[in-house]
Amino acid sequence: MNGVTTNKNGKEEDFFLTQLLGARAYVQSRKIGKLKDLVAVDQGKVAEVTHFQIARPFGDAALLVPLQKVRSFSPREIVLDIEDPKSYVREPSTNEVFLRDYLLDKKVLDVEGREVEVVYDILLAVTSNRIYVVDVDISRYGLLVRLGLKGLAAFLHKHVGAAQKRLIPWSYVQSLPPQLGTLEGDLNLSILKEKLSEIHPVDLADILEELDSSQRALLLRGLDTEHASDTLEEIDPAVQRDIVFSLSKERVAELIGEMTPGQAADIVSVLPAAEKRKILKLLEPAQAAKIDEILEKQDTTILHFASANVFKCSPETTVEQARNKLREAAKSMDVVMYFYIVDESDKLLGVIDIREAFVAQDSEQLKDLMTENVISLHKDATMKQAVDMFLRYGFRALPVTDENDIILGVVLYRDVMQLKHRILE
Repeated sequence: MNGVTTNKNGKEEDFFLTQLLGARAYVQSRKIGKLKDLVAVDQGKVAEVTHFQIARPFGDAALLVPLQKVRSFSPREIVLDIEDPKSYVREPSTNEVFLRDYLLDKKVLDVEGREVEVVYDILLAVTSNRIYVVDVDISRYGLLVRLGLKGLAAFLHKHVGAAQKRLIPWSYVQSLPPQLGTLEGDLNLSILKEKLSEIHPVDLADILEELDSSQRALLLRGLDTEHASDTLEEIDPAVQRDIVFSLSKERVAELIGEMTPGQAADIVSVLPAAEKRKILKLLEPAQAAKIDEILEKQDTTILHFASANVFKCSPETTVEQARNKLREAAKSMDVVMYFYIVDESDKLLGVIDIREAFVAQDSEQLKDLMTENVISLHKDATMKQAVDMFLRYGFRALPVTDENDIILGVVLYRDVMQLKHRILE
């Protein structure tokens, strides 16, 4: 039998390495040993498990059984599809990584040699009959499990939260040396300690585009929803479609729920009609209605593409105050390219490019820096008018206003230009 099934129902699951170690190994209902280690091959962005190392009793040499010969496995037992165990006795090759032997309890250092933590466990994921090393666990939760205090670890996890599980994606771990032998020293990261949770979506998009379908899904799954959504927006459209098809409807809905209507419509447009309907039902009704109207071309006025989640300030705000406010609010903003200066009724008074604000003096007020002659789109403007405006002026975003100059939202260049081919052509 080729391939691996995690349980009798064939359900794919995640496992921590320490959950599996010590599981009894069977051949045709006969116990032949216990799982001693897993062997993986480091592929840079990911590592893939290739063999199970089975320790045998009475001093017999350990077996290295290819994953294809593992019929099923769980934390309790492993069923092997082999005939002569002796034929699986061999020395490991130099590029094979023994996860337990080489990686557990290693110090983790960032690119400047600063200690991050210790590897207490390793998260594995089974997908498409393959097993990948997803993350290394550097949390106190992992340490408690290692010490045999699973009950305490579960209690803390329940009452303190999943944030106590600190996982570093394997893609952030520097490639392991080709001649491992027994790996000594530390495990090095390809990023700085303080940047572990701050990898820019553009850089993550580059990583994803280099992986195959199942590997992309694994890496994207490890990100929080907002970060994953921002990353998905930056990915090449062809790869983007592949990722969307590989995710569950619920996960797709979570990701596009963080996007502007235009961005969401562009991604949903690649799905079959039945899938579109299912995903739209999972969204907030107001957002689903906007996306549906864009997709069906029933109403292509530019307001349906606009995001109201933009950065607004009063004229008397100082540059220093605006910067501090931006640092707090930027993660929830869809548009952070410009500061929009408004009065107490949200009437648009001016605009400042964020780059200009960051080189200005701290004490300067925004009213003294803003451009008062603001180029904007009326709420009833069409997609064609928006395209013409972007091409004429070269802005990255345009505000949308009503007849009283009240700002209703901002539309992004990317949203309009990505959708124009489908709506206008």
